[in-house]
Amino acid sequence: MASDRQVLIMEAAVRVIARSGVRGLRVEQLAAEAGVSTALIYYHFKDRSGLIRRTLDFVSDRAVAYTDEAIARADDARGELEQMLLTELQDTPGVRENSTAWGELRASAVFESDDLRDALARSTRSWVTDVAEAIRAVRPDANAEDAAERLTALVEGLSERWLSGSLALERARELLRGGIAVELDAG
Repeated sequence: MASDRQVLIMEAAVRVIARSGVRGLRVEQLAAEAGVSTALIYYHFKDRSGLIRRTLDFVSDRAVAYTDEAIARADDARGELEQMLLTELQDTPGVRENSTAWGELRASAVFESDDLRDALARSTRSWVTDVAEAIRAVRPDANAEDAAERLTALVEGLSERWLSGSLALERARELLRGGIAVELDAG
């Protein structure tokens, strides 16, 4: 369980990564953003790599929290699946920040250590597994793992296009609903 100070630092790290990317993350800049000393950051996270890994986990945990909240409002299994995916395409500061940071973390994994790639792979695998379970609840006969890979990749691509301004939010949501319909109604 993270302390209040650790949460404060990780919230600031998400903001900095969303604005400047992982390669632009400087501990001194992060300390100023969080209003703490660099020594405190190193105390809690040991090194920059540990900070990045923990921030990735923090981003994933925040996504699970807002997704669970949306799923609770769904009326049926199909609605739960739709909410699980559509929550990544909502115009709120938290989702924008989370999605932008996720994209920056994913992009930087090309240049960073195997540790970051492994952590991203685990986080992505967890998301795909959750989506596959939701697909099975709607269509037990579906190849849920393949469908989940396609749908989560679609969400990431649509999110990047929306966040970069090359696709309107409502159009991204419409395309995602279409992708869900194709996956669920195929067969």
